[in-house]
Amino acid sequence: MKFRRLPQFERDWAALPPAERDLVKQWLRESLLPAVDGYAADPVRFTWPKKLRFESIQGAPGVYAVTWSFSGPDGRATFHFEESDGDRRLVWRRIGHHDIYTTP
Repeated sequence: MKFRRLPQFERDWAALPPAERDLVKQWLRESLLPAVDGYAADPVRFTWPKKLRFESIQGAPGVYAVTWSFSGPDGRATFHFEESDGDRRLVWRRIGHHDIYTTP
């Protein structure tokens, strides 16, 4: 699956301390990317792994959140899916802590 990042995500990413960016990169490799591949292969029957805490954002239709860290920091990321040239793409919206939910 292809990815795209919104400008706010880029600003959020730049604001994360290097140690947190390293945690996110590890989480992507070990947890999220395998799940996204599973989703892309069969979106109708796919079930997101519980460890990601995948959830819809209330009041923001089509926007989802996942948790990339449970214990210091309380890391979260939001995204949505879009179609582009017949391909589904994951669009990163925000990354950081619980406060990103105010403007997901």
